[in-house]
Amino acid sequence: MLDKAFDPASLEARLYAASEASGAFSADPARNAAPFTIVIPPPNVTGSLHIGHALNNTLQDVLVRYRRMQGRDALWMPGTDHAGIATQMVVERLIGTEGLTRKGLGREAFLQRIWNWKAESGGTITRQLRRLGASLDWPRERFTMDEGLSKAVIEVFVRLHQEGLIYRDTRLVNWDPVFQTAISDLEVESREVKGNIWTLRYPVEGQPGRFIEVATTRPETMLGDTAIAVHPEDARFKDLVGCRAILPLTGRLIPIVADDYSDPEKGTGAVKITPAHDFNDYGVGRRHDLPMPSVLDAEARIWLDEIAADLRAVDGIADPDFVRGLAGQDRFVARKAILAELERLELLVKAEAHTNMVPHGDRSGVPIEPRLTLQWYCDAATLAKPAIEAVETGKTEFVPKQWENTFFAWMRDIQPWCISRQLWWGHRIPAWYGPEGSVFVARDEAAAQQAARAQFGREVELTRDEDVLDTWFSSALWPFSTLGWPDSTAELKKHYPTDVLVTGFDIIFFWVARMMMMGIHFMGEVPFKHVVIHGLVRDEKGAKMSKSKGNVLDPLELIDAHGADAVRFTLCALASPGRDIKLSKQRMEGYRAFATKLWNAARFCEMNGIAAQPGWDPATAATPLARWILDGANQAAAEAGAALDAFRFDDYAAALYRFTWNSFCDWFLEFAKPVLNGPDGAEKDEVKGAAQHVLGVILRLLHPVMPFVTEELWTQLGYGGEASLITAPWPVASPVQGAEAARAELDGIVRLISEVRAVRSEVNVPPSIKTKLLVQGAAPETMARAGRWLEAIQRLARVTEIETLEGAPPKGVAQAVIGEATLMLPLADVIDLGAERTRLEKARTAAAAEIGKIEKKFANAEFMAKAKEEVIEENRERLENFTAEIARLDAALARIAN
Repeated sequence: MLDKAFDPASLEARLYAASEASGAFSADPARNAAPFTIVIPPPNVTGSLHIGHALNNTLQDVLVRYRRMQGRDALWMPGTDHAGIATQMVVERLIGTEGLTRKGLGREAFLQRIWNWKAESGGTITRQLRRLGASLDWPRERFTMDEGLSKAVIEVFVRLHQEGLIYRDTRLVNWDPVFQTAISDLEVESREVKGNIWTLRYPVEGQPGRFIEVATTRPETMLGDTAIAVHPEDARFKDLVGCRAILPLTGRLIPIVADDYSDPEKGTGAVKITPAHDFNDYGVGRRHDLPMPSVLDAEARIWLDEIAADLRAVDGIADPDFVRGLAGQDRFVARKAILAELERLELLVKAEAHTNMVPHGDRSGVPIEPRLTLQWYCDAATLAKPAIEAVETGKTEFVPKQWENTFFAWMRDIQPWCISRQLWWGHRIPAWYGPEGSVFVARDEAAAQQAARAQFGREVELTRDEDVLDTWFSSALWPFSTLGWPDSTAELKKHYPTDVLVTGFDIIFFWVARMMMMGIHFMGEVPFKHVVIHGLVRDEKGAKMSKSKGNVLDPLELIDAHGADAVRFTLCALASPGRDIKLSKQRMEGYRAFATKLWNAARFCEMNGIAAQPGWDPATAATPLARWILDGANQAAAEAGAALDAFRFDDYAAALYRFTWNSFCDWFLEFAKPVLNGPDGAEKDEVKGAAQHVLGVILRLLHPVMPFVTEELWTQLGYGGEASLITAPWPVASPVQGAEAARAELDGIVRLISEVRAVRSEVNVPPSIKTKLLVQGAAPETMARAGRWLEAIQRLARVTEIETLEGAPPKGVAQAVIGEATLMLPLADVIDLGAERTRLEKARTAAAAEIGKIEKKFANAEFMAKAKEEVIEENRERLENFTAEIARLDAALARIAN
């Protein structure tokens, strides 16, 4: 017997362990079944489950369980990413508590500490994914630094280098002064910083008393200025183009150049150009062949080596001793000294308060520096062309389709990809340096030594590159490296290309695009056929979740409170294409109630002797009620399958919620009660047969999103043994005789009862009061149908009797129209209809006033320009809600207009 109350905590761990132990999660390449493959976006090995992971993995699990039930050989590849900078930071902090440093330990000892940490603490998120119910193929779990994947990384690097697609170059990179490494754009976050913009005067050479003014937010980088740029059509500076300015403090002469980068409408119209410390300036420097001296070192301290020879004294303008005194100072300390000196020299025109978006390292928390360094690069432009074509021709499709535009925008303007990082944790670059600047890229040191001997004719000393590869480099190989490439494995042959990638929009370029580049280049095929992009999970007001706001929802806490099924169903139900998810605990409580509703319905069936009947044939159903619910189950299965085929997770959840809660629980079981409580016979047997069949269909349809409650009910009610629902076949339509007539019969009764209930609710008739139902203008068949279901109408609509009305309706009725018939409830002696009309009108006036306030906001250009996105979205939702409320109130008023 089922427990009286549904308790997720008592069954989830047991059910998951049983399913995992059964081998149901595992693919079998030898099995003669069509493959279905998804690779998990590998979470960082340092990570723990957050709500974004919960959404992403729920959607993947729904797809995998659905295809598994369809008989596909489903492989959901698990794994974690070594997360270079994040992991190194975690372990550096850990050893710091012991008074140790990375450099003090040395590379080998430090790396061993990281491996030790991974062995002890690196599996947190995979354990948490089990709590969520994710049916990953755990025996195949991979790690981006494991032996097989490392082999793939080296093979790709060597081949691309041989093809000229990997090379070394000196370019600007995002530089983190704390970790002293290049970082990717994804590891940079722009923060709003209140500061100043300073206007400086640069004297013009040979024109005493004439200055050109520039505005800057970073005066400390002026030591590395190599030009001033003005717009070629700016008349103010036309005579200065080709002249030179004297760079304050250093005395260096720098050209005044014409370049479209300078905006005449912005600042002074002239901009200082520091190519080694600004991405835009770097472009100007390349166009005008300017020198690019660096004046900040790896720790963002003043570094003068590249400008020391150019320092010269100029009265009232430059003092080499002052500049030399800045050497080794932190950039912000130097900034204050430079400003003070410029003010003393009367070259500081003004300082204005200015709020600026400043890029920061997302982990170090300090402003990053654009820095000119020698790094390894990948020719992304060449690799991007086949990937662009694959999306253009539909070999890979984005869902929703509009994300293709984001993909194209990035890919068609792609820059060389900096793939080297100045870290210790990661795939070490397979390059060795020898005499005379020689570089040998090889699969191992022995191969590098062999190449060096061939070049020099003797043994030479080689030194391995200290850098490691960008984490995204190994991640780009994930769809095929995890399947065993470069070896030819059974998994690789069967499961590449994969079917679907489910991911967030923020890594379309960093990960999705790069997987496509590498997959097409090395496998000759796209790595996945569909890319399903989901939105962000926000709080109930639409604000981004953050610890500082205190609005973060922890999925593990939500699972503890509501059960994994409720969390999964909520995320699935809210996953509308192209929209962020507004998650509230209230919605989760509602879907916990849905799980409870299913449990209670199953328990009701069990108590009424309804259990699995293998071999029961729906085609034998003869009564309208059985045929109606069987036909409804067929429709629900069709809707659910079509929704999942189209990756419409919200439609899938909505269809099943509607059918399970409304059709099965609220209507079928209520209609069935008199039969179940009556004498034994063919009608009762048929109702029981239909009930067990449809409940079995519901459990199978819901299983992909609610695996725990469905698996428990499946076993307890005798549909199958332990852990058998996960491999049960997905429901297919069962022939139902007379389905159309059954729909007309029961849908008509459901609508009649629903309309009566709506009228009672809208005019506040107390549940305890029953009323007569008057029907006017009804066709004979309508009245006959009502007569056949009189008991259900009386019980469910709180009606004492049904009476045909001829002539004018009596005073004080509330009415509704369904089809050709008008339904009337005589309420004059039950409620004060005048007071009720006043209440409804007052509510309508209030709703209209709220609509007016919101529309006024939307008409205010200043509000629309300054309001945060979540505020605008919240007001838009409120407008929709109040508009719907007015429609409801108008309908209610119309019911009692007479």
